[in-house]
Amino acid sequence: MATLPASLTERVQVVRQALADALQERVIGDNADEKRNAVMFAEGPRWFDESRPIFQVHSDASMFIGGMRALLLQSLHPLAMAGVAQHSDYRNDPWGRLQRTADFLATTTFGPADLAEQTINRIKAVHKTVVGTASDGRAYSASDPHLLRWVHVAEVDSFLSAHQTYGAHPLTNEEADQYVADMAVIAHKLGVTAPPTSVRGLRDQLAMFRPELKSTTESRDVSRYLLLEPPLDVAARIPYSLIAAAAVAILPAWARADLRLPYLPVTERAIFRPIGNVIASTIRWATSINAPTSAD
Repeated sequence: MATLPASLTERVQVVRQALADALQERVIGDNADEKRNAVMFAEGPRWFDESRPIFQVHSDASMFIGGMRALLLQSLHPLAMAGVAQHSDYRNDPWGRLQRTADFLATTTFGPADLAEQTINRIKAVHKTVVGTASDGRAYSASDPHLLRWVHVAEVDSFLSAHQTYGAHPLTNEEADQYVADMAVIAHKLGVTAPPTSVRGLRDQLAMFRPELKSTTESRDVSRYLLLEPPLDVAARIPYSLIAAAAVAILPAWARADLRLPYLPVTERAIFRPIGNVIASTIRWATSINAPTSAD
């Protein structure tokens, strides 16, 4: 097998390190080690043990790509999008939602049950304040079980799609069903009624929501802003743009059409999906080189 020239290998390593540094700062956060220790090494029983598929999915770097896909997909529900537009600071902090989603899932997946319950209660309290009126005149509430279910199924579908496409070890069909069932445990805690417990159930519920989803000025604005106009410096824009490209590559064709995003399957197979594998690999590398070896 041919090897890269030493000079090129060095340049690749420099670029990879720059990406890792940007991801560590923007996606994982400045206090990554502290947060990891507080969750992973805290004593007490957990909701899930290490044998469950949720451990495998949520510890993989593809989750960051799934988080971006989830936000784009969720924006197609006018009431969910109204909540984001009116109560989120995504325009000034486009990394923030990825960080908050990562923190929430890390705590509920890996943390002790009492810490997970505290996190759930905090989120439910925030949901009570997220109320308003959408641009079409309908009232919305983030505590609405139906709207909570849409947010949940969009996230589960996105995390699973990202893992099966970019994950280090894709799940078997049986494990995929178990992952959806694992996520239903968290959904119940948040107040979601009848969350799906299998991949088939997940697909059925996504189809059920399809008539409620549509392109709006707000959804198109958020996709354009998140994908093309994030207020980031060059160092942060590069990994962010790669994550965004990888997320768009695994959106359903109908969602791209509604968001006015191009669908180029041949180009994506040749370019965007390999980019997703590269960015996921880089995130894994970035997190592994910064991971603590003990709780102290």
